[in-house]
Amino acid sequence: MDQLSERQFAERRKRLLAQITDGAIIVPAGHLSARNHDVDFKFRQQSAFWYLTGFGEPDAVAVLRPGHSEPYTLFVLPRDPKLETWTGLRTGVDAAKERFGADAAFSTAELETELPKLIADYEKVYYAVGADQKLDAFLIDLAVKRRRTAPRGDKALTALIDPMPAIDQLRLIKSAVEIECLQKAIDVTVAGFDVAFAKARPGMYEFEVQADMEVEFRRGGSPRNGYPSIVASGENACILHYISNRDRLKDGDLLLIDAGAEYEYYSADITRTWPVNGKFTPEQKDIYELVLAANEAGIDAAKPGNGATDVHDVALRVLTQGLVDLGVLKGEIDTLITERGFLPYYMHGTSHWLGLDVHDSGIYRTGGRTGPSIKLEPGMVLTVEPGLYFGPFAEDAPERFKGIGIRTEDDVLITDDGNRVMTSAAPKTVAEIEAAASGG
Repeated sequence: MDQLSERQFAERRKRLLAQITDGAIIVPAGHLSARNHDVDFKFRQQSAFWYLTGFGEPDAVAVLRPGHSEPYTLFVLPRDPKLETWTGLRTGVDAAKERFGADAAFSTAELETELPKLIADYEKVYYAVGADQKLDAFLIDLAVKRRRTAPRGDKALTALIDPMPAIDQLRLIKSAVEIECLQKAIDVTVAGFDVAFAKARPGMYEFEVQADMEVEFRRGGSPRNGYPSIVASGENACILHYISNRDRLKDGDLLLIDAGAEYEYYSADITRTWPVNGKFTPEQKDIYELVLAANEAGIDAAKPGNGATDVHDVALRVLTQGLVDLGVLKGEIDTLITERGFLPYYMHGTSHWLGLDVHDSGIYRTGGRTGPSIKLEPGMVLTVEPGLYFGPFAEDAPERFKGIGIRTEDDVLITDDGNRVMTSAAPKTVAEIEAAASGG
């Protein structure tokens, strides 16, 4: 915990306990996962667990008990000198209290004996079934046992309730420190993009550009990416989550990079598209300027009081009108939108929340897919990322646009009086893009 102090994690727990007052809350950490043979994937903590604890080690469990004099308990892996010689130092039980603010701490080996005692007075337990298979089975078995012993005086465990909606709601509004962490992740990412702009040239491979960019991420203090980098040249840019990154850049290609460094667990998410040789063709420029106009319209709509889905609706209308103006689509704009005539060229949403996860927690509508949009509030952070794709599945695309894939993505903080584009340092206009790609 460098930028975020234990005081801030404690405040988050306090806010959650103020919302959930009628049952114990159990949140598990993540686990190591086998990559191949005796090699594990590098561990990254489960976001909701880290949000509440700041504890970055696997296999832990946090228990919060509303109304209790010692509301916060951690179960953690115990110290093990032999194993730590191979895998690194653990915090251990004693330091979990000292360093992470737990009122009580136990070894994970004591979970099956101590957890039932901790939650014995609660009829309801807030736990996301499916979060941890072993804990799922243990809690279900415990509910069965308490049902049987309830006639003899034990309290029945009557409900397992998902706490994630409450946790997600807390995560949706970012604190000042969270915004600082996000801005740092974004600034590091912009620096990586600057390197990619400067170095990408015809004849290089996509993975070479990726390597140059991600070295800058690491130099800037980012321990890992928020997600696998998309470095897509030519028609690869029409594959939304292309991560092979192994083709050679060709003269006349566009290069689309969608990448984000992570800092203190917070992830940036930026996309820029530019000509590898430094100059847009007329057809590439037409599509680029249309996507840019949709991006700017979406950003303008991202302000307090507007709906979260308004950003998409506004950007979609600009894209659809532009496709009609370019002769790609024919018909009335409202009809094309209602009948989804744009779908061969624009098949994703324009925005998502951003934070600890690149697609961060929080709903966009209340009452299901057709319910009203939630209103944007200061402290929310979302992306604005329209795009157009004329790939192999867009069979009716005009020949002059085939193979073009363009997306432009910014990260936007909702403020009291509008918004702040946190990614404003990244080149975006045609002139800025061409200058950056030409070494300017």
